Amino acid sequence: MEHKLKEIKKGIKLHVLETDKFKTNLIAVFLSKKLDRENVTKNALISMLLRRGSKNIRTQEEISKKMEELYGASFDCGLDKTGDNQVLKFYVETVNDKYLPKHDENILKIAIQSLFDIVFNPYVEDGGFKKEYVEQEKNTLEKRINGKKDNKSIYAINRCIEEMYKDKPYGLYRYGYVEDLNKIDEKGLYEYYKDLINSCKIDIFISGNSDDDIEKMIENDDNIKGLKEREAQYVVPNIEKEDNIEEKTVDEAMEVSQGKLVLGLNVNIDNDEEKYIALMYNNIFGGSANSKLFQNVREKAHLAYVASSNYYRYKNIIIVNSGIEISNYEKALKLIKEQIEEMKNGNFTEEEIENSKKGIIAAIKTISDEQDTGITYYFGQELSKANVSEEEYIKKIENITKEDIVNLANKVKVNTIYFLKD
Repeated sequence: MEHKLKEIKKGIKLHVLETDKFKTNLIAVFLSKKLDRENVTKNALISMLLRRGSKNIRTQEEISKKMEELYGASFDCGLDKTGDNQVLKFYVETVNDKYLPKHDENILKIAIQSLFDIVFNPYVEDGGFKKEYVEQEKNTLEKRINGKKDNKSIYAINRCIEEMYKDKPYGLYRYGYVEDLNKIDEKGLYEYYKDLINSCKIDIFISGNSDDDIEKMIENDDNIKGLKEREAQYVVPNIEKEDNIEEKTVDEAMEVSQGKLVLGLNVNIDNDEEKYIALMYNNIFGGSANSKLFQNVREKAHLAYVASSNYYRYKNIIIVNSGIEISNYEKALKLIKEQIEEMKNGNFTEEEIENSKKGIIAAIKTISDEQDTGITYYFGQELSKANVSEEEYIKKIENITKEDIVNLANKVKVNTIYFLKD
């Protein structure tokens, strides 16, 4: 997968991922804006509202019809919290032109134009978004926010992060807050949208086979020409060190059949290279079926139904997730902390290191096997201002030593212990 990058305008970049692996082209537009309490709910609502229709494709039904005309193309959208940024994502996937009859129009170009129309040229009535659409999506968003407690495991992880980052951007819920919804109306939201679209970081991705003139076509698209150059209002992930961490415990009661014990760990790295070591550390500690958490807390001690960890590279934290019997809280917490100490003391084998390397490298090699995975990888590189190819990534993993992992382990500190119980 060859990655070609061009800045179309200041703050707006085109990424072409050229590959022959797929019979489809995947087009994506990402709008990145720094997280803040004032606008987090508006951004979530806009991500849902834009899918309702554009100036030229006025309803969801018309969007669906348009996709059908493009040989069954599909349109999707989503919302992520990536580091201290909120990212609105829009996708169209369509069949590659070389698999279509020669007399047909350029489907890729039509798909790109349609996606741009949805994102950059929304349907407007009387100087605002359509009132009916706004009210319907506000109701949908309210249900989504209120439903965050439905999945107790995800809720517990989000609550732990919220406590770790209280009063900080990363502690915000990506879909926003119900109390904001009554303050939002169709005209005010449209005015905010215009500000968002002319201040956010914009990344356009095309994965698959594209024409040589696709770059020129995008630059000359009316919607793109209408966008202003900007100092993009987003946050580049940086190294945050928390030297004076005071471990805190947060208990929350809810009607649950199983306790959710979540630990938030700070990884106080000194440079970006240590992020690769942190990934290795996490794999051995709790990121695989052969990890210390899985084997010792779940399999041997039978203290947890689930025992795993994930490394959040944009914030340099590790989140330990476990589902336990509520009565086993003290035992489980003690054993989890023992695994942290085991890592600090280097009580893991070269075989464990090699198995972890193999697992991580196998995952890296799959980046080019899925178009959305490739886009996600190169977007992460762009957001971090990095330029690491998949081959370089593999070499960095291969070169990690036990000493590196032990040194990293001694930079890991418990920040927050969150326990959801009945």
